[in-house]
Amino acid sequence: MGLVKDVLDSEVRPSPAKAGMIAPSSVSIPAGPTGLDPKQTTFFQNLQITTKIVKAQIEIISSKQVITEGDKVDGTQALLLDKLKIYPFSYKMHITKILQDGAIFDAKVLALDEETILNKFRTGLKTLSAVGLGAGVPTKASAPHSILNAFKNMVAVSAESGYEFKEASAFLAAAKNAPAAGAATAVASKEAEPEVEEKKEEVEEVDMGNLFGGDDDEY
Repeated sequence: MGLVKDVLDSEVRPSPAKAGMIAPSSVSIPAGPTGLDPKQTTFFQNLQITTKIVKAQIEIISSKQVITEGDKVDGTQALLLDKLKIYPFSYKMHITKILQDGAIFDAKVLALDEETILNKFRTGLKTLSAVGLGAGVPTKASAPHSILNAFKNMVAVSAESGYEFKEASAFLAAAKNAPAAGAATAVASKEAEPEVEEKKEEVEEVDMGNLFGGDDDEY
């Protein structure tokens, strides 16, 4: 679909402004030489375009918007753009609806690429799977999840009852080794930490002297 849109968008043909038509977009005339002789300054004056004469030809001093989108194009605008060989509009195939295998689609489907379509299918499968699991109705989308949940329950029963089977043994062995590995990591981390020496504050005896001003036998 995306390739079809690219081909259609590439097939564009320029179209001149015609008197009486509704402008599909705004049009501006750029500054610079026009190649027209000074006798044709009237067209520019009618559209309030500032010009000057340079080397016997009209030159536009600054760009000027002459047509606004949605307005009707008048004869002067159309004639001046034609003299300047400016073809501001274009025409191409505009698709509104697509008919395929008896079904009608909006033209927006042409903008869908393969990755977008695949993402929409993935989203739909996830939704269908969630509905099937929630309602307890098995579907092709929910079957893998149901099988996985059943296997988890079987592993849990094996762990509680001591009954082992090949598939559960690997998971149980990994579960038993996981805490040991975690503990080893914690021990290694603790050993890597630098030891901090605890400094005990030494309490020095301070000579307070005779706080009461004399010996015990003096009053």
